[in-house]
Amino acid sequence: MPITGTATRAATRAADRRRWLALVAVALSVLVISFDMTILNVALPTLAAQLPADTGQQQWIVDAYTVVFAAAMLPAGLFGDRFGRRHTLTVGLALFGLASAVGMLTGSPTTLIAARAGMGLAGALVMPMSLAVIPGLFPPAEQRRATAVLAAALSVGAPLGPLIGGLLLRHFWWGSIFAINIPLTAIGIVACVLLLPESRNPAAPRIDLLATALAATGLSALTYGIIEGADRGWTDPLVLTTLAGSLLALTVLVLRSRRRRDPMLDLALLADPTFRWASVAATLISFVMFGAFFVLPPYFQSVLGADALGSGLRLMPMMLGLIVAARLTDPLVGRLGARTVIALGLTLLAAALLFGSRTGVGDGYGRAAVWLTVLGGGMGLALITAQACALATLPQARAGVGSGLLQTLRQVGGALGIAAFGSLLSGAYRGALDTGGLPAGAAQRAGESVIAADAVARAGSGDAAGGGAGDATALSASAHAAYTHGMGLVLLVAGLVAVVSAVLVAARMPGDPQTATGDRG
Repeated sequence: MPITGTATRAATRAADRRRWLALVAVALSVLVISFDMTILNVALPTLAAQLPADTGQQQWIVDAYTVVFAAAMLPAGLFGDRFGRRHTLTVGLALFGLASAVGMLTGSPTTLIAARAGMGLAGALVMPMSLAVIPGLFPPAEQRRATAVLAAALSVGAPLGPLIGGLLLRHFWWGSIFAINIPLTAIGIVACVLLLPESRNPAAPRIDLLATALAATGLSALTYGIIEGADRGWTDPLVLTTLAGSLLALTVLVLRSRRRRDPMLDLALLADPTFRWASVAATLISFVMFGAFFVLPPYFQSVLGADALGSGLRLMPMMLGLIVAARLTDPLVGRLGARTVIALGLTLLAAALLFGSRTGVGDGYGRAAVWLTVLGGGMGLALITAQACALATLPQARAGVGSGLLQTLRQVGGALGIAAFGSLLSGAYRGALDTGGLPAGAAQRAGESVIAADAVARAGSGDAAGGGAGDATALSASAHAAYTHGMGLVLLVAGLVAVVSAVLVAARMPGDPQTATGDRG
């Protein structure tokens, strides 16, 4: 018996090591997908100059990823449930590596846009599957902790992207931001094949082609309409037509899903109040955070004068806050409950954003470092806990579909945040910018963005005649003040949204920290 007991304990320890190593492999996969969402924030100007790409092509280099990612998320969840989560995850990683190789080697903006679309499809396969494999790896008692590890990897990737992008661009050419994905995805594939057990739902329904088409059409049209609405205006005929088509497709999808026994869009999952309010919290966090991420890089690069790497480095306090929050989340949830921790995280988010909204043009980096640290802590507590809490309620058979629904809601929330805060920033910036004395063409260009205004000012400073240098200095100062004003307004509104979100979660989400253990169906 002692020998048998020792052997059993050794086997148990080996199994524990194996599944935690498998989780590390999955977390690496999530991290790669996550930082690729933001790495272009600092790389796009360099990429546009070296490729080269015009303004419309630059927009689609970014948006092709987002549109396809959102469109494919729901069918990807069902695909994984039916055909195997490990298989879907490894296929997604392989496609991501292949698309990254194409993006690295191309000399054509059009091909790069296609490569980014392929990366969006791959990301849609990887993201929900990374969370859906948890029930097959861990017993119910460990699932919350494991999900928190993945949520932390997802959260850390966003501020990590600009840092990696800036570091690579300082030493290599623009294609290096795609080259880095290739070895990372290769490691993820090998680790997943060797360490991750296959799991699927034998009773998963057949792929509903009509529902897949409706979801892809509706979500891609919604994302595209939101993106274009921020640029063209919300009354533009193309924007109105796209959003109306999205509403029609999604309405038909909802009606079809309600009539089917095992739908791709499983709205019955939202009947669980824990899943529903945790998903609402995760969506609102994405809405708020994408607004903050949107306004910071131009502030660092134009107003504070940082380069791409410097911009990434200035986001590091957020990483510090995230790391501290990731370590505190599990014990805090065990002591206080998920509802309290999510509300606390949202409150910290609100405090950071409201403090940041008071930034003046002469404040420098010190104020930003303070509120970014608190922002990272609040995002870590709220987002990690919300995702872990939502996924713990899912029956194992519906893990893929449920994860896809959660990530779709987050993606739509982020797209709405970018559009809403982008429109708010643009209007506030143009309203505060003084372009008096500038030719009409230069004034129009300066009103497009603070980066464009700096370019106009640099061009004007080279004109020694007619006080060009003085006018350029005045334009640059006005643009920086106008952008800081617009950023403050964005952070103020985002902070107020975070306050409302904290109140909603505290008032409506179930308070029992053990609401769900994942030990279902």
